[in-house]
Amino acid sequence: MGRVSLEGIEFHAYHGVFSEEKKLGNRFTVDMHVDTDFKKAMVDDDLESTVDYFKLYTIAKAHMQEPVKLLEHLGHLMLLDILKHYPDVKHIEIIIKKHNPALGGVVNYSVVKVAYPQDYE
Repeated sequence: MGRVSLEGIEFHAYHGVFSEEKKLGNRFTVDMHVDTDFKKAMVDDDLESTVDYFKLYTIAKAHMQEPVKLLEHLGHLMLLDILKHYPDVKHIEIIIKKHNPALGGVVNYSVVKVAYPQDYE
């Protein structure tokens, strides 16, 4: 068992409930962790035997470009897309941070974490 991760992927996107979030956008950071069996990739040096982190980046980027209201929903969509491409993975964790959320005070970021399988049992 092993883990393929991307951490600190940054985007400017337009997710949120409030009209100013949809108009001005915000800075977001995404972390993706995928646990899978990549013993064959370790031995054979074959990308097809593991989770391709370029594909993970492509999934994150595609979903960050499609505005949604809730980060929970955004994480769910990313997770489903990863499962579509890699149905045999054992665990997925998506962490999405919205920097400086418009809450009327100083807040570094809000955070949502979505995980498979625990959020889907």
